[in-house]
Amino acid sequence: MNKVLMILVDGMRPDAVEKCGHSFAKKLSETGRYFNSAKTVMPSVTLPCHMSLFHSVAPDRHGILTNTYVPQVRPVRGLCEVLRAAGKKCALVYNWEEIKDLSRPDSLAFSAYVSGHIYGYDEANRQVCRLAQSYIAADAPDFVFAYLGWSDAAGHSYGWMSEEYLNAVNRSFEQIETLCEKLPDDYLVIVTADHGGHGRSHGSELDEDMLIPIMLHNPSLTPGVCEGGNIIDIAPSICKVLGVEPDPEWEGKPLPF
Repeated sequence: MNKVLMILVDGMRPDAVEKCGHSFAKKLSETGRYFNSAKTVMPSVTLPCHMSLFHSVAPDRHGILTNTYVPQVRPVRGLCEVLRAAGKKCALVYNWEEIKDLSRPDSLAFSAYVSGHIYGYDEANRQVCRLAQSYIAADAPDFVFAYLGWSDAAGHSYGWMSEEYLNAVNRSFEQIETLCEKLPDDYLVIVTADHGGHGRSHGSELDEDMLIPIMLHNPSLTPGVCEGGNIIDIAPSICKVLGVEPDPEWEGKPLPF
C-alpha cells in the first residue's frame, strides 16, 4: 500500500460504530487495525480538530480555537503542503465549506464542495463519495480526504446517540462501503472522526466529546484492536504510507500498523 483514502465522519463517537448496526462498520473494526479509544484535541470543535489532524499540532500551536479560520501567526505546514512538496497528488471532497481552509493554495490536485445545508447532508454525503470514487478511478491520486457531515448535523439537531444520529452514522457507513468497494489494494483506508458529542453539543473534555475511532483497513494489515492514538498522529501515519518525511514541527507520531 502506498496511497491513502481518509474518510472522516464528523462527530462520530467510537460507541456509535458498533451501535449504528451497519455491517461494513463491523467489518472495518474486525478486519483492520482499530483504535477504539483514540483522542482528539481541545477544544473538541470541528475546525480546530481538523486543523490539528492536518497539521499534527494542538490548537494552542496552530491558533484555530473556533469554527472561524484565522491565518496562523507562526505557520506550521499542513499535510497537503508537505505531500505537494514531495510531488504527491492530493484531493479534498467535502460538504462543510470551512474544510477549504485545511490546505493552502497550490497544494491540491482536485477539490470539490457539495453544500450539506442546500442539498441536505444525506444527499451531500452521497455526492461526496461519488465524486471521490470517480476521481480516484480517473487519476489514482496519492491522498484523498472525504468529509461526511451528516452525523454531526444529526447530533446537533436530535442529540448524540439518538435514533436519528445513529441512523446518520449507519447511512454514512453505507456510503463508505460504496466508496471502498472498488478501491485498489494499494490504498490504505482510514475512517475516523474529529470529535464526539453529548446531548446536542460538543467542545468539552468529557470522554463523550474527546474519544474518536481510528480505523485502518488494507488487505496487508494484521487485524487487531489497538490502545491509544491521537488525532495528531494521523498526518504522520499518512506520510509514512506515502514514503514522505513529516514536517519537523509536527508533534504526532505514526500509528503502529
